[in-house]
Amino acid sequence: MKPARFDYVRAEHLAEVHDVLAENGNDARVIAGGQTLLPMLSMRLARPKVVVDIMHLPQLQTIDTDKGTVRIGAGVRQAQLLGWPLLGDRQPLLAAALPWVGHAQTRNRGTICGSLAHADPSAEIPLVLVALGGTIELSSRRGRRRIAADAFFTGMMSTARSEDELIEAAILPARPTGSGYAFQEFGRRHGDFAIAACAAIATDKGTRLAVAGVADRATTHDFATLDGSALDDALDAFAWDLDARDDLHATARYRRELVRRMGRAVIEEARRCRA
Repeated sequence: MKPARFDYVRAEHLAEVHDVLAENGNDARVIAGGQTLLPMLSMRLARPKVVVDIMHLPQLQTIDTDKGTVRIGAGVRQAQLLGWPLLGDRQPLLAAALPWVGHAQTRNRGTICGSLAHADPSAEIPLVLVALGGTIELSSRRGRRRIAADAFFTGMMSTARSEDELIEAAILPARPTGSGYAFQEFGRRHGDFAIAACAAIATDKGTRLAVAGVADRATTHDFATLDGSALDDALDAFAWDLDARDDLHATARYRRELVRRMGRAVIEEARRCRA
């Protein structure tokens, strides 16, 4: 199919993006990498009146480190971040998850913030942001605000972004001393959406486990320093509390079992990797 007719705006400055969004509301869409939006346009699942292109704004294409954080602009492509020499040191969990995002071809075009905007419950980047307690920076004519990732994702492909707001950046905490990270994902093929994905962060206070692909958004749980059958019991309780779903790829029961098995594996790996 071909997209329905729409106007195209190549933004030359950030204020122009804010103007388009403010004046068109839900009839406007932002395009960056286009790896999600273009198929939706072609299948007419999205029928905006205007599409505003932000990929020519240099201020959105930076990766900045300041005061213990990593700030990733809306124009930063996934491959660009994966090739950033400091990524493994500053944020190893994101470095572990990014190779699982689609394929090399899609990562060359897709952006970090585009994945956040789409809010697919199986996506790796929203999972990592929620696991790390990251924040989303939004901007509009009205100003800027930051919202915690856990509050930003409100459901399946649903976010707390207002119609006139642009996701300007994702902000992650840099790796603290003495922490360990691990990531695992299970899908039908590498590059497919995850049937289940697990990320773990271990510190001296315990371990956080985050899960995607099971419920309608990424979910986290903080575990005390448990081992053996106590950890198995805690993982079982967490898996049953998840609002797991059946679909053509897997049953809810199968997804819960993946959470039990992969959850234990990533928790143990994160503990071993503490440094």
